[in-house]
Amino acid sequence: MKSIALPFTLLLLALLLLGATAASAQPRPPLPRPGDNVNYSYADVLRVDPVYEVVRFTEPREECVEQPVRYRERGEQPIGGTVLGAIIGGVLGSQVGSGSGRNAATVAGAVAGGAVGRSADRSRSSPDRIYDDVETRCRTIAVERQDRRVAGYDVEYQFDGDVYFARLDYDPGSKLRVRVSVEPAE
Repeated sequence: MKSIALPFTLLLLALLLLGATAASAQPRPPLPRPGDNVNYSYADVLRVDPVYEVVRFTEPREECVEQPVRYRERGEQPIGGTVLGAIIGGVLGSQVGSGSGRNAATVAGAVAGGAVGRSADRSRSSPDRIYDDVETRCRTIAVERQDRRVAGYDVEYQFDGDVYFARLDYDPGSKLRVRVSVEPAE
């Protein structure tokens, strides 16, 4: 049996040595890349102060005023006398002369009759009417205004016993999500 035990022991010893050298020959795990050492957590918000800004702008506004106005309404100008006078004058003129002279006399009679009729119409016309009224007149003007708006929030928060400050564009409430990154100091 001794002959079997020695080779078995040697074999076992060789396997142990081979395993130890194989384990030491394995490569080390790779170092983490930048950004791999990042975790997320929550910090306690101690104070939130709104930060305001003043914004100026112009805005159109309609401005109306009541103004007195005077209207003139032309009196009625009848034209019946002018038309009737032209017709009568034309008929009377056509009775005078012959040929082209008759045509000229017709035209001259119509013009003269129209003038007489117009004169009669003027004497019968009503006078101009003048009256006062109030009219609303409006115009658009630019009004400059300013408005106060929240531009952000100054936040004081505590994480892992230390106090930090940040300006955010939102109110975080009582807890603030933070990114924690650990790197060796040089």
